[in-house]
Amino acid sequence: MTTPNANSAQTPHLDDNIDAELQKKLDELIEEEEGAQSKFKGWIGVLITLALVAMSFVHLYAAYGIIPASTLRPLHVAMVIALVFLIFPATTRFRNRIMWWDVLVAAFSLFAIYYLWSGGEDLLERNTAPTTMDLLVGVGVVLTILEALRRTNGWILLSITVLFLCYALFGNYLPEPWTHRGYSLGRLVGHMYMTLEGIYGSAIDVSSSLIILFTIFGAFLQFTGAGKFFIDWSFSVLGGRPSNVGRTIVLSSFLLGGPSGSGVATTVTVGSVAGKMLQEMGYEKNAAGGLLAAGGLGAIISPPVLGAAAFLIADFLGRSYLDVLVMATIPTILFYLGLFVMVEIDSRKYGMTSSTRIQTEPALKLAMKYWFHFFSLISIVVFMLIGFSPIASVFWATVLSAVTSMLRPETAVIPWDLFKGKMPVVKGLYESKLVHSLAGGTREVLGIATVCAGAGLIVGVVTLTGLGLKFSSIVLELAGGSLFLTTLYTALIVWIVGLAVPVTASYIICAVIAAPALIKLGVPDFAAHMFIFYYAVLSEVSPPTALSPFAAAAICKGNPYKTTLQSWKYVAPAILVPFMFVLDPSGLGLLLMGSMKALEAANWMDIGIVSATAALGIVCLAGGLQGWFMRKTNLIERWLMILSGLALTYPGTESDLAGLAGFIIAVGLQWLRRKQPPDATLSSAG
Repeated sequence: MTTPNANSAQTPHLDDNIDAELQKKLDELIEEEEGAQSKFKGWIGVLITLALVAMSFVHLYAAYGIIPASTLRPLHVAMVIALVFLIFPATTRFRNRIMWWDVLVAAFSLFAIYYLWSGGEDLLERNTAPTTMDLLVGVGVVLTILEALRRTNGWILLSITVLFLCYALFGNYLPEPWTHRGYSLGRLVGHMYMTLEGIYGSAIDVSSSLIILFTIFGAFLQFTGAGKFFIDWSFSVLGGRPSNVGRTIVLSSFLLGGPSGSGVATTVTVGSVAGKMLQEMGYEKNAAGGLLAAGGLGAIISPPVLGAAAFLIADFLGRSYLDVLVMATIPTILFYLGLFVMVEIDSRKYGMTSSTRIQTEPALKLAMKYWFHFFSLISIVVFMLIGFSPIASVFWATVLSAVTSMLRPETAVIPWDLFKGKMPVVKGLYESKLVHSLAGGTREVLGIATVCAGAGLIVGVVTLTGLGLKFSSIVLELAGGSLFLTTLYTALIVWIVGLAVPVTASYIICAVIAAPALIKLGVPDFAAHMFIFYYAVLSEVSPPTALSPFAAAAICKGNPYKTTLQSWKYVAPAILVPFMFVLDPSGLGLLLMGSMKALEAANWMDIGIVSATAALGIVCLAGGLQGWFMRKTNLIERWLMILSGLALTYPGTESDLAGLAGFIIAVGLQWLRRKQPPDATLSSAG
């Protein structure tokens, strides 16, 4: 989670800003979400690091060379499970120790992959009638995945996965409409372990071919100092003035979040620099944390990386990752527009001032020094635009990041002193940013890959039992065929699931059980999946999995739940955007028609109109929710702005005209009161 001190700007480093007690609290919060990890020293630490690096090299080779899916997917799962059992202790009591049973399970995971490979086509063909040995190994693999889920993600996701497995085994005892014929243990295990439809299905396919490459890419950016540069440059380009701290958080969250794709990493990194400044300029501590968490949340929906679930969208839809980036572009702009308007209103509403000033190098000087970091924002997209596949694009973007880092000694992945003969070669390489990046990239993917393996069990149950069709039929029946009610119920389902599990798991579960209902009512598949993805992201600001707000609360010394509510305030204007691209065909313009190919034939006038009305609707909602626009709103003005915002974010000519009229009236009423004495400035944000 830390960002190396990669340049000479004066903005404090993460570890300089957070004391030991706070860092410990942040680590505990992250462990609740991602599991406790052991930290080894000595020869064990060296072996673990080399194993992590080896796994990175395997997947980098797979990106450049050709490894069949039937080989790569099981190998990926075997390596992930082995490393999870070695790095994530069974309980905190065994932290920083490798127990004999961990070694035994790690060895079993490698044996299971050997057994699968050695069985060849014969093993695949007998998946409906596995032998006793097939059954024993398959059950063992399922159990190790379940335990890995517990170690990395806790009991909730484990319990949900077990419930799905029980549904497959005992669904014949359930009443209509949930009942099915029921499946034997052998049939279930054969489907999960001996085919590419269960554990080794689409989720692991994406994890083994894309997600791990992006985590390696993100690790290179982290250790070469790109994250710190983006924060420094954001403060510098806005002048370092305290009144601009809110704007700086929006800008730096976007710049840092786009390449990282991690909400909590963005929140902690930006918060370590700006958390105290927010409170000094007038933000109440919970509001300061809420703004930080909201800025971090944008990382999960921001190109070029987005969150891990975005790679799964491309796989589910059978589209290129570039199409997903295209679809995410305007929603990302609208999200940050809403956040920007909220902080602009904060600045005027609370009359924020401070004597403190952030000392930074001039923006131009910083940009000239570390210009190569800007490549991280565009390199992947550029490679895809010139015809590279997503896998090849992230591979070459990582290579480019490593090569350009060598331009300066403080960012170099291989120390300059190594080439000058000032340090031993082996020691210099082992302690280099190159090794840290390769090991860190694999370490970051372990929890996500385990979720994908567990999701494979869930998806396998859904495909085997037809649960997705049953669930969509129930939702459609409850909604009476109404698209609006179906959309509303789907949003609630995604939100409820997101309360318990991380974004990736939330998206996968809801994509297979809830998306079919929307698609049956004529919603394009890409719009349905983007709708679910967008609301799955809200799990980052919804307790009990609200890791970003909880981390922000720790930084700002606020109340975690009050901070969560404040983060909802800041993201509220953008929450209604997904309804726009589901409820009416005109709203598809917000997704740029779903692909690069469709975009070529799109009506840009329609796209411009729907984007403009969405932007104006967000501005209206921001003013109405804040109770302030040009000045403090009265009751009539406030409700006019809220209702106008809702109308503008509902697709349709009539609603747009009504919303525009309401907005003009509200602004006119504020203008007529311009000569009245100014409203008293509130003392603190919140």
